[in-house]
Amino acid sequence: MVEKTGLPLKQEVFLEAGVHIGTKIRTSDMRGFVFKRRDDGLHILDLRKSAERLMAAAKLLAKYRPEEITIVASRVYSSNPASKFAALTGVNLVKGRFVPGTMTNITCKSFMEPRILLVCDPKGEREAILESAKNGVPVIALCDTDNETKFIDLVIPINNKGKRSLALIFYILARELMLAQGKIKGYDEFTYDIGYFEQMAMEEKAAPVEAAAEAPPAEVEAAPEAVAEEAKAEEKKESA
Repeated sequence: MVEKTGLPLKQEVFLEAGVHIGTKIRTSDMRGFVFKRRDDGLHILDLRKSAERLMAAAKLLAKYRPEEITIVASRVYSSNPASKFAALTGVNLVKGRFVPGTMTNITCKSFMEPRILLVCDPKGEREAILESAKNGVPVIALCDTDNETKFIDLVIPINNKGKRSLALIFYILARELMLAQGKIKGYDEFTYDIGYFEQMAMEEKAAPVEAAAEAPPAEVEAAPEAVAEEAKAEEKKESA
């Protein structure tokens, strides 16, 4: 059931997760998805457009068999909820670095031929997008205000750096896809909550470097903007 606001969940849930919090950078590609620029310089995404694109993505993914769908999640914040989504829906998942040639070199150990791709961050997953373009594979992408959208067929404008934000997105996608797959007959049969998608997997809890990158749960709940900024700072360190 979609709320009267047009959102798949109550607006407060989206706001608390910081889905709308962008960065201080706004590319020309993302101009049409920005609602306003705050006094502190952060750009705020239009939640209605985020919801519309998210539901459109769910409907598009539902047209494919699970084995034809691949998700690329290169960072901890995205790979954890993406792993939960993949386990529930049966789609393929590439975690961490996307190996060049995965979709273009048949001798590559990880070679695959998906019919549709979902990427969580166009910056870190550019190689996957380029290889999809070469093969004519449609791409759905979670895009923040600082992303470029070349070779992306469906943009989902969201905060793609915050842990809570990404957990919420995959929670909704899992619910919608499982409904389309017939695994549940209604939303009331979807027994997972957003916290399940946010919870760290055991192997990730054990990794000291990745664990250090996570913000304390209380901080996530109290200040999604701060968490988003911390994640973006982490990204800069990784790309340095």
